[in-house]
Amino acid sequence: MTPLWLNDAEVPARLRLTPGSRFDTVVIGGGLTGLVTALLLAESGVQVAVVEAKRVGAGTTGATTGKISLLQGTRAQQIRKRHSVGTLRDYVAANREGQQWLLRFCAEHGVAVQHQAALTYAQSEDEIGKVRAEFDATRAAGLPTELVDELDAPFPNHGAVRLADQAQADPMAVLAALAAQVESHAAPIYESTTVRGVHSGHNGELTVETEHGDLGARTVVLATGTPILDRGGFFARLTAQRSYLAAFRLDEPIPRDMYISAGPPTRSMRYAPTPDGDVLLVGGNGHPVGRTKSERAKVDDLLSWTRTWFPTAQPMQEWSAQDYSPVGELPYVGPLLPGRENILLGTGYAKWGLTNGVAAALALAGRITGKSPHWADALASWRPNEIKALPSAALANGAVAQQLTTGWLRVTTHSSDQVPAEGCGTVERHGLRPTATCTVDGTTTELSAVCPHLYGIVRWNDAERSWDCPLHGSRFAPDGTLLEGPATNPLTPLSPPRPS
Repeated sequence: MTPLWLNDAEVPARLRLTPGSRFDTVVIGGGLTGLVTALLLAESGVQVAVVEAKRVGAGTTGATTGKISLLQGTRAQQIRKRHSVGTLRDYVAANREGQQWLLRFCAEHGVAVQHQAALTYAQSEDEIGKVRAEFDATRAAGLPTELVDELDAPFPNHGAVRLADQAQADPMAVLAALAAQVESHAAPIYESTTVRGVHSGHNGELTVETEHGDLGARTVVLATGTPILDRGGFFARLTAQRSYLAAFRLDEPIPRDMYISAGPPTRSMRYAPTPDGDVLLVGGNGHPVGRTKSERAKVDDLLSWTRTWFPTAQPMQEWSAQDYSPVGELPYVGPLLPGRENILLGTGYAKWGLTNGVAAALALAGRITGKSPHWADALASWRPNEIKALPSAALANGAVAQQLTTGWLRVTTHSSDQVPAEGCGTVERHGLRPTATCTVDGTTTELSAVCPHLYGIVRWNDAERSWDCPLHGSRFAPDGTLLEGPATNPLTPLSPPRPS
């Protein structure tokens, strides 16, 4: 499941960390937030380095739809339900500044951008109310949206809210240009370097502990999707979401605007130019990580829907992305712990990271250089009105507790010596040990089924052939290698891999 954007991506591999260096700021994470933060700091004369566990763009940014839009599905009405109109306006202002910064950067560095309208549409009569509510909320926030009664589109629709002159881009092309600019300012980017922890040292200095050794910093920025440090408990203030995308060749006209449905199952569409002509991207069918019966069924449903309404659609490739939704609806940008400015974070973009991610970088760099944007308080990681999010937090963490309990109950009642078929995985009790067993490419592997983060029982992802934790979204390869946080360690092997 490889993103379309990686087909022709020109992003060179970079060296892993050489330990022993010291920087003013270390940015952990080589996605959009991390690279923009590093570039802004380097341009301000701050000595900065980026540390990435895998490759630049290997996380959420490299798998996104690439929409750069201020109309974001039904985000405005969701925020308005929890916050004042003034806060919503600040959120829009933050995203607008992020959008404008990114579009300027693309124009100055030759990154292709397509300017199209964005539409949130009703796919049934039941969703008309959500469309109208989004129109009201976006107008209150100062966006020049309009209501549209009918769409010239082949899929079912019952009107939409529309915002003209939004944008879309190839996210890997954006990241490649950003990484080159970061390095042009003598700021190193270390790849294939997993951070294990951050510790306080002498004179307020921080030690960043990685798999290849340590480095020192005065300030650390966590730009890792979900924070890899548990201090602050942000894993309990976020819900990890997995969603799916597919690219299609069509022998019929491809819609030119960017669409997203107002309700579930989500249908998100845009066209994408490729060297062989334009293709249609269709995304959706999101769900909390590890909490669906079959990920493969989610992908197949997306393919089936597309073939139904675009009869000539031929699938090219399919992939998935992981995003984090905040329980209070607004991103968290600022200190990991209240009153402590030495470890900062940006997270909770709710699938709209190309604007929120840049806005977070502007706010993070502003905190470090003393030039915070006027809207930064609306995105603060610790807000006075956070108590309003407590019911959502309780609901989200009630679901986590349920997943923890049912996972352990299920594994204690299942025991078998059967080897899983090719491409399959099972979680069972072997003696007293919860064991995750899978067979991939003719090799059977047995691992501890216990996630090293907070001890949830992992589940097999039949679309991506991975082990996914239903508690907070950590994911692992068939051999136990860490794919996604907040875990920072792999699954423990229980026996050597063997031919099936």
